[in-house]
Amino acid sequence: MPPALGLGLLAAAMWGFVDLSAAIGGRRIGSLRAVVGTQLASLVGLGLFILVQPQLLGPAAAAGILATLPLGLLSSVAYVLYFLALRLGPLSVVSPIIVAYGGLTVILAVVIRGETMQPLQIAGALCATFGVILTGVVFHGGQLRGARLVGPGVIAAIITALVFSSVSIMLANPIHEYGWLATITGSRLANTAATIALLLLTSRTNSPRFRPLLLPAGRITRWAAAVVIIAGLFDIGGFLVYGIGIEMGPIWLVGLASSFGPVLVIAYGVGKLGERLAPTQWAGLSLLAVGIAVLAVAG
Repeated sequence: MPPALGLGLLAAAMWGFVDLSAAIGGRRIGSLRAVVGTQLASLVGLGLFILVQPQLLGPAAAAGILATLPLGLLSSVAYVLYFLALRLGPLSVVSPIIVAYGGLTVILAVVIRGETMQPLQIAGALCATFGVILTGVVFHGGQLRGARLVGPGVIAAIITALVFSSVSIMLANPIHEYGWLATITGSRLANTAATIALLLLTSRTNSPRFRPLLLPAGRITRWAAAVVIIAGLFDIGGFLVYGIGIEMGPIWLVGLASSFGPVLVIAYGVGKLGERLAPTQWAGLSLLAVGIAVLAVAG
């Protein structure tokens, strides 16, 4: 197995746990509180890692951190929408849409960075994309004209996938120029600062536009806090191995492999929460799985 593929799969496993924790935590204490808690925990974990391995920051650490602050701000938008999508659900629908960021990363890597794709890889990307469309659409009365998107959670998931794939591509240059640790550090600092600022803003306003981010406003129990903290540590762990993978191999391969994580949330939504999929959505999930498998084998 190529090292870049192995690192992408390891990131997927870590982020799969984050997906599940985000869904559980967001439904207990609200999406935005869960995001902030996860970001803070991940920042502490990152700081401890830097204390143990400061030499990995490299000689241009300050420049690398400053260069990636804007990317961190952009990805904070994706994080908020990501947690919101997982809270609004249904998990078994929004999760496979978020998975699509892997296929989108493949396409953007080819179009923007000029990475090459073989015909079999193109076929896999098209298959995965069509699968996502079927997964996010339901049919009423068995007729196409009755199709509609399944709620605001799906819209949030689609935007999340687009932003995550874009950020993945934009991280490549600073990672190769400044190193993976400095790049991840700058991005995470901006993520955390932006989400904290948004939480303070939304907590002081009664605008109905922000209310979905704060609901449900449950009490932060020890159990909920533990879930969020562990999610944060797994999140930053996933980013560290993801950054190393981008430094070692093609972006499309690492991005694709790292997108398998939400499969854990799909299983949780169907098995534990009793969510049910329409036949067309099962077909979409199947096509998505086939597309991802074809891309992985072709790579």
